Amino acid sequence: MFHVELSADSAQPPYEQLRTAVIEQVRAGTLTAGTKIPTVRALAADLGIAPNTVARAYRELEADGVLETRGRQGSFIASSGDPTRDIAGRAAVDYVNTIRRLGLTDADALEFVRRTLDS
Repeated sequence: MFHVELSADSAQPPYEQLRTAVIEQVRAGTLTAGTKIPTVRALAADLGIAPNTVARAYRELEADGVLETRGRQGSFIASSGDPTRDIAGRAAVDYVNTIRRLGLTDADALEFVRRTLDS
């Protein structure tokens, strides 16, 4: 079952709240591969937001491999499951490669991550 709530008080823009909510539900197993999600217009109407906001979230989710669009059939949770860990892993490899190319230490790399997480 697809259910999302957005908060008007959140610092995150609505499209990001929607994108994050879908990813969290995929990770939790609430949304499984092949689950059909509402159309852009239907979800926009349900949430009381602009269709372009939902469309942006859907585009980003599709680019990340979380959603797949099947033409007139609609949009579905991708059969690849949760690609977020794969994307995060590749980002970590890129980060470590950059740190090493710059000649910085592992301790430097961890300190940058800690500072970023704390900000």
